[in-house]
Order: sequence, then structure tokens, then C-alpha cells
Amino acid sequence: MSVIVSLAGIALPFGLGSALSIPLYHQFIDPSVHFTYFMLFTGVAYSITAFPVLCRILTELKLLDTTVGIVVLSAGVGNDVVGWTLLALSVALVNAGSGFTALWVLLTCVAFTIFLLLVVKRAMLWLARVTGSTNDGPTMFYMTVVMILLWACAFFTDIVGVNAIFGAFLAGVIVPREGGLAIAMTEKLEDMVTIIFLPLYFTYSGLNTDLGLLNDGITWAFTIAIACLAFLGKFGGCTIASRLSGFSWREASTIGALMSCKGLVELIVLNVGLSAGILSPKVFSMFVLEALTLTFMTTPLVTALYPPERRVIATSGGAPPQTRDEEDHDFDADKKSLVNEEQPWRYRFTVILDKLEHMPCMMALTQLACAPVPDISLTTALSMSTASDPAPLKYKMPEVSISALRLIELSDRPSAVMKSSTTDTLIHTDPLLGIFRMFGELNDLPVSTSLTIVPYDDLAYNVVDHAKRNASQLILLPWLPPCAGTAETSEGATPWREKLDHNPFEAIFGTSRDKSTSAVHSQFVRRVFAQSETDVAVFVDPGNHINTCAGTGGSHHIFLPFFGGPDDRLALEFVVQLCANPKINATVVKMEKREIENTQIERLPTAHSDIKVDSNLLALPHQHGLTTSSIVAFPDTVYGQPNTEMRMQSETADSIIWSRYAGRNLSDSDIPGPLRAALSRINFTNLASPVPLHAAIQRASMCQRVLVVAGRSKRLAVENHHAELKDLMEEHRVMGHEVTRKTIGDVATAFVVSGCATAMVVLQAANVEME
Repeated sequence: MSVIVSLAGIALPFGLGSALSIPLYHQFIDPSVHFTYFMLFTGVAYSITAFPVLCRILTELKLLDTTVGIVVLSAGVGNDVVGWTLLALSVALVNAGSGFTALWVLLTCVAFTIFLLLVVKRAMLWLARVTGSTNDGPTMFYMTVVMILLWACAFFTDIVGVNAIFGAFLAGVIVPREGGLAIAMTEKLEDMVTIIFLPLYFTYSGLNTDLGLLNDGITWAFTIAIACLAFLGKFGGCTIASRLSGFSWREASTIGALMSCKGLVELIVLNVGLSAGILSPKVFSMFVLEALTLTFMTTPLVTALYPPERRVIATSGGAPPQTRDEEDHDFDADKKSLVNEEQPWRYRFTVILDKLEHMPCMMALTQLACAPVPDISLTTALSMSTASDPAPLKYKMPEVSISALRLIELSDRPSAVMKSSTTDTLIHTDPLLGIFRMFGELNDLPVSTSLTIVPYDDLAYNVVDHAKRNASQLILLPWLPPCAGTAETSEGATPWREKLDHNPFEAIFGTSRDKSTSAVHSQFVRRVFAQSETDVAVFVDPGNHINTCAGTGGSHHIFLPFFGGPDDRLALEFVVQLCANPKINATVVKMEKREIENTQIERLPTAHSDIKVDSNLLALPHQHGLTTSSIVAFPDTVYGQPNTEMRMQSETADSIIWSRYAGRNLSDSDIPGPLRAALSRINFTNLASPVPLHAAIQRASMCQRVLVVAGRSKRLAVENHHAELKDLMEEHRVMGHEVTRKTIGDVATAFVVSGCATAMVVLQAANVEME
């Protein structure tokens, strides 16, 4: 199928270009140029497709996993190879004095290419393995050998009579692809090429382009004809071939639009033709305008012809293809009845892996969230009470499902585009996915992995879309707040330092956006919060402990300040799920803001606890030293204003869920066994205070190695804690924290400022509507 599309994308444009070369030659070309050479070159210029630009467009439009994207990539490769071969033949014919000389040049180039592919390529692979370049990236010696080979190949093809660019092209072809060596070499060279050589080449092309030569009606008529025929040849040939191969008209036209992309490759072809004397400056300018026009119109045309909801995803194993909407509907039945009153646990998780420094947080949160199956002693005890308590026998533990999504930002670098085209290989070699797969095996957790490479603006959408397509009940995200001293890169050790000094350039040019790692990542987290149709849990590492996630396999104590609202209700259900683990117990305090003389704790009559609290741990740990956080110019997450009815429904739901867990008698026979075991490890209390945040922090400080779980409470919040949070930051001599407050809410920010939590989990509910 791809071969047919590629041949059609070469044959028809070549024929149209050859036909158009007749009037072009008689109107604009000097008679000293052989018509055959000009006709061949015009056909090649029409037949060429800009494969690098094509890869970039497919990646940015997220078409690599579609049937259209796969066919276009395969056809583009074939088109590129044939086009470069024809161009080499054209240059050889021009530079040769006779037909025999041209044949000698062509045979020499063929022999040189065979020698490179059969001998030098194997030698380069052997050298890469010997020097360890396939495992740890290219060494300095290997890079030196590659650069010498590059200049030698370019010099040879130039002296033979073919342009030096063909030798450089062949040198790039024989570089080994094993172990991502070609991508690693691109990463080393791309900065110099992009910053120095590429602008120089475009400047050279611009100097050769003189639009002032297009100064009459005949010239503009030919320019329009060149552009129209170039588009019709590519678009028509590839569209008809795709339609005959079984694609719909929409998909076939999309393939034709993508194959009509020109870009830098045609500029290279045109410069080769100009330097060889085949093109005049006026014809060169006409073709440059055609190349730019076709390149600029590719992306909007493809977007209009092939919207996201109509895209067909490629499948393996002979499975029928599906659109993205059909994939979403496949999980509708699974998403229903997964969480109910008798089964509050969530067992379908989407775990986000983006950076190496976030891996400990995500492994700790995953290990905590995936409660183990009740042990043998508990099962035996429950089976002994079947006569009076038949509920445990009716309860069936759902199967845990973990989908790990590796996010890689698609930058403007060519190496990022190369990585996006090797996703199938990268998913097996990515170190973060390998670490998480091993973590799943060690903890007997079923882990499925996937990888996506998209621009930064599409990261949040891909997370939400992935969770929806996998029917996930909870998205697990990592986040390191600005005060935590995050690392700027995965490999480096340059900590992010907050600056106290005023920058005079900000007063001149205006306040710029804070582009620190934590600030940019917080924007990503907030976008997930705003777009998600699934519950979201964010693991926050405050950074005030040497080993935040240490001891997750030992005993843990959880503290939940329950203020009310949909997010706090989700947090309560999550705490109940965590306490299904026998090594975890919790304290849940229902907070109430009330003016009273003495703050005291009222325990419910049915409260139950097996927690031993050290009474000496009453003092709050203060942070000595002044820290600040720059205010980021990102907007806060904005939700619709709730009406009175919604608030009343939310308050009623708060009372119901509190009585369901805190006021439940554990001797009731209708409570499932795992739920009874979880509730037995939770201490439910009430606490009224005029300063609820201070009171909650003081209560949490009574516990060692405390994991604080809180709701984000950006929607339907019961209390406004902004004033108290401001006072709290002044008490702890902390300035800023605007990024933290916008990301995780006021309650969680208060615990970050106080520093009393070993770690935190902040949750946001997906749906706040009441029935």
C-alpha cells in the first residue's frame, strides 16, 4: 500500500513537472542549458517530499499512531530515497561532458554507496560496540571518526561530480541505529547545526531569492501554475492511489495533503540546481515561493480534513481499526459500578511518569494506594464468623489495574522528532518505564506501560485522554513544590534556587513568567485538574525530610483534616482504602470553624482507634530562614460559581459520608470484612476551632512520620482559609507560595508551610454534581 502511494506521488508530479518544463524552458531558461537536464530537474523538484518536516507535522498533530500516519511515513521514506537518487542523476548528467562520463559518475557513486553500506557500516557498528557508544552514547573518539567519515564522503562525491551533500547524506545513512546511537549523535550535533549552519543556509537561500524579479503578469502566471500543478500532482496522485488501496476519501485526501509538503528538502534541491546552472535566478525565486506556499498550507489543510474525532488508530494482530471515540465507548460499561457504597476502593490507576526525580514519589503512592489482599489470618478469622457474618463471603476483591504513562515533551529539537518516530522501541528501553515495571514485579502488581511524545501544551490533554480510554478511577501525579529545592534536570544536580534579588530587567521589560521546573510542572498539574473527568491524586514531597518516601513498607500514620466538599469526601474514601493495608492507620478529624473559648476535641461514641500518640510531639517544627517563591503569571484554576442548591446538596453529602464511616457500628453484620478491617484502624474525631488550619497542624504534629491527605477544595469549599493561611505564612516567615496555593489549595499549602508532614496526597474529585 505504501509503495503504491509512494510511486503515485512520484510518477504523476514528475509527469506534470516535465510537461510544465516545456513553456518554462522557452520563456525563462538560457538556451545553453540542455532541455533534457532542465526537464529532469523540474520533475525531480515536483516529486520530492520533505520527509523531516513531514515527521514533525505528524508528531505535532498526533498522527503517528493512525493508519494515515503509518502509510505516509512509509511512503515518505520511499519517496525521499527515489528523489535523492534522481537528483544525483540530474547533477551527474549536468556536470558530465558526455554520456559516457555521466555513466562513469553514476556507476562510481553506486559502487561507493555499496561499499559504504556493506563494509563501512559494519565497521562503524563494530567500532560503536567496542567503544561502548551503543550503551552510553557516542564517545569522543567515535564522534571524531564519524566527523572524519562525514567530510571524507562529502569530499569524494564532490570530486566525482556529484554535489557534496550526497556524501554527507550517505554518511548519515550508515550511522548505526542500535541503542539509540543515531538519536544520541543528533542530540550532540543539533545545537550547532540549528544555531549556526541552518540559519546560514536559509540566509544563503534568501540571498539567492529575488522576489523583485517577479515583476510582470507572465511571471506571476507561471508562479501560480508552478504552485498549483505541484500541489495537484502530489495531492491528486497520492489521493487516488490511497482511495484505490481501500482508504476513505477523507483519509485519502489527508494522505495527499501530507505528501504535498515540501519544506527544507526542496530548498536544498533548488540550491543544487541553481549552483549547477540549471535554474536561472528568476525560476529559482518562483520555485522557492511555491515550496514555501505548499509547506505553510499543509498543517491547516490536514487539520481541516482529518479532525481528531475522525482519526482511525492503527491496530496490531489483525484487529479491526477503531476511532478514538469508539475506544472511549468500549470502557463505558467498565466505568460504571466500579465504586459504590459497599466498595469504596479504587483499583484502576493511571500513573504518570515524567522525570527521574519523581519516581520515588510515584512508587510510594502506588504502593500505598494498591492495598494488599487480606492476609491468611484475617481470612481465617472471617471464615470462622460466617454463621453470624455472611457478608465477608459475598465480598470479592477487585483486580488491581495500573497503567503507567510515560510523558516526554516534544521540543523543537530534531532529536525529539526522531524519538517520536521510535516510540515502539523506546517503550521497551526507556529507563523510567523499566524501573516502574521492575517495581510492579517486586510488589506483584500488574503494570501496563505506554509512552507518548507530545508538545508541552498537549501533555495534560494526553493524561486525561489516556485515563479516559483506560477507564481509570484515579490519576496519580507527582509534584515537588518550589520550596523543595527541585533539580532542574534528571541527570544534573543544579538545584532550583529562589532569587531574592530584584532583577532590573523585569522593571524594563516587564515581569516574565517563572520558568523554573516546579513552576512549569505546577501549570501542567493544574491543567490536569481542570480538564480531568477522573479523580486525581497528587503526591506532594515537601522536601523538608532527607528521605521523604522512606519506610513505605513499614507502619504509616495518615492524617486527614475533613472540612467538607467533594474533594474532602474523595479524600476520606481514599484514606479508608489506604487503611485496608494492615500496616497503615489513620486519624480523621472533622474540622469546624467556630468561635469558642477553649479548643477541645470531642470524640464520637462509636470512634475506634488503635493508635498510640506520643504526647511530647505537640510543638510545630518551624522553618528557620527566609524563603520566597516567585509569583507565576499562570492563571489560577477557575470553576463555575455554585448555586445555593449545590452547596446544600454538598453539605448533605458531607453528613452522609461522615456518618457512613465515622458513625458506623463495627459489630453490624452488613459491613464487608475488608471495610470493617479498614475502619478499625481509623480514629474519627471532631475538632472546633476559630483557627482550623492551626488546629489541624497541631493535631498532625502529634504523630511521627505522618502522611497528610487533604482535598484540594477549589470547588464547593466549605471554608475560605485565605486569611488564616496568610497569617500562617507570616508566623513561619515564609513569603510567596502562590504557586503552591494555586496548585494544591489552601489546606495543603498550610501543611507545606508548617513542615509537619513527611509527605502529602492532595485529591480532587472528578464530578461534583449531586443526584
